[in-house]
Amino acid sequence: MDLPLDYPTLRVIWWGLLGVLLIGFSLTDGFDLGVAALLPFVARNDGERRMVINTIGPTWEGNQVWFILGGGAIFAAWPFVYAVSFSGFYLAMFAVLASLILRPVGFKYRSKRPNPAWRASWDWALFVGGFAPALVFGVAVGNVLQGIPFRLDSDLRAVYEGGFFGLFTPFTLVCGLLSVAMLVLHGSAWLTIKAEHGPVRDRARTYGTIAAAAAIVLFAVGYAFVAFGGLGYRLEGAVDPAGPSNPLRAMAAAAPGAWLSNYSAYPWMWIAPILGFAGAALGLVGVRAGREAAAFAGSSLATLGIISTVGLSMFPFILPSSIDPKSSLLVWNASSSHMTLFIMLLVTLVFLPIVLLYTAWVFKVLWGRVSVADLSTNPDLY
Repeated sequence: MDLPLDYPTLRVIWWGLLGVLLIGFSLTDGFDLGVAALLPFVARNDGERRMVINTIGPTWEGNQVWFILGGGAIFAAWPFVYAVSFSGFYLAMFAVLASLILRPVGFKYRSKRPNPAWRASWDWALFVGGFAPALVFGVAVGNVLQGIPFRLDSDLRAVYEGGFFGLFTPFTLVCGLLSVAMLVLHGSAWLTIKAEHGPVRDRARTYGTIAAAAAIVLFAVGYAFVAFGGLGYRLEGAVDPAGPSNPLRAMAAAAPGAWLSNYSAYPWMWIAPILGFAGAALGLVGVRAGREAAAFAGSSLATLGIISTVGLSMFPFILPSSIDPKSSLLVWNASSSHMTLFIMLLVTLVFLPIVLLYTAWVFKVLWGRVSVADLSTNPDLY
């Protein structure tokens, strides 16, 4: 049966949609993670901490939809990627999920007892629930860029030869810290919009300034690692974009600095890293000057630019193998079938706009600053 869109086009569309979902998660749940990571530092007493929690309290659950959608998209559109990444990064994924579990428990249990030690413990649990996922997500992206130690046997079974502590190298730690800085900047910008004018907002501006400067420096250091540190993979020989999904047909090899070759072939791609640097700089200026809209726009653009830089640098690679480059997973060899991608696209075209409209409506209804005074008058607050 002939479909309106050919196989290579659908593969590229789903590669792009996966990026959209990851960026959507970072833009929405990202500021939740950033606010949680800032909680023990921007708020000094119980009232201030409750106010900080309630700046994200009404929306954090809905924002996690993007995380679920991203995982579902990987499972359905890129089954080989799902199998290799979720099995190879099993302990890292467990650490992320365990950290994320602390968030709903912390939000619900924190105010159940007035004991200061009880509440302080849950505050630090919320900090872990924000900081740990931000760090691990960045470390995971760093590992993808430097290559995953896996190989595929003749039956397409993935054999992962790495360990948990092997995930942490100088480059991957730079990526992890960049992720933390990026999301802390985003969380700081959100607090300047949602928290009442006062000490919490002022502290958020201070930490946001530090995070923005760190993001700029770490993004530059990451570029230096890629350009001069021997990172990158390239295709050797032609790959049929319309061919069947068979990861064993990848003709790939390690090639130092190859992650920058797409920018030479397609100069328009430089928009992504420029947005990363310019967005962080705008966020820095915005938080320092107390310009909430500029700060949040800058942190959002930085997030968009940094994540897009990774995807555009690697295309058409999705998961390169460091021990057997010919087992690398590409856009052209690791997708679901032509029919599956088409049906999923139709479903996405129906439901993604609904998610976007609902999300916009929720933020519109729940818009406005949170103050310490609201805590004693609004029974719905945490």
